[in-house]
Amino acid sequence: MSLLTSLIRASTQFQQAMEKRQTPATGSEASATRAQGKPAEVEPTAGDDRFTPSENRTSDLARLKSRKLSMVDYKQTVGQDLAFVRETLRHKLAEYNLHPATALNVSKDENGGVAVAGNLAEKTRALIEKDLNVNKNFKDAFSRLSVNEPTLHFMDNALKLNQAYGVNNPLLDTLISDNQQFNGLQDLVHRYDTLRRSASAEQIPAAGNSRAYAFNLNTRA
Repeated sequence: MSLLTSLIRASTQFQQAMEKRQTPATGSEASATRAQGKPAEVEPTAGDDRFTPSENRTSDLARLKSRKLSMVDYKQTVGQDLAFVRETLRHKLAEYNLHPATALNVSKDENGGVAVAGNLAEKTRALIEKDLNVNKNFKDAFSRLSVNEPTLHFMDNALKLNQAYGVNNPLLDTLISDNQQFNGLQDLVHRYDTLRRSASAEQIPAAGNSRAYAFNLNTRA
């Protein structure tokens, strides 16, 4: 558990560091720095023990591993389920003569079934909910989304920050196997879910919770 806690703490520090990097220093802060003669950044020297080759090699290896991830393939796989769920809900709106912009929220109920919420009559809502619960293809696609999409969202954000600032997210590094054969989407989802189950969802801000996952049609929520 200590290793997991360290990874989570490092990941949180990574997110905070990114936020600070995006916030430019004010004029007074910059002036104060110049007045004190402190450079904005200190370049490492050959005799500076604070910068070790091993740390650089570790960072390089992690960056190389992340570059091998098939993000395009992952997004295509998740995108197929997203499109199917979205189109199924749109057809339901049309089937019950509802306005195509009607907002719907689909989530999992306590028994693992599909729960529907939205600004519509209770009788219609119940009918749509019943239809979706007997639609095996819809339930399977929604179940996959509940675990795949949050994982992909975390990975995509971590990689974008990596490319923008050259800083690795240690939590992402633990998900990626050195053997590319074990970096399929389901492999990564399994590792991600294992980390989430080992800690509370609050400890991993970007973590997905399949039970709390919800798909929103025609809403920004």
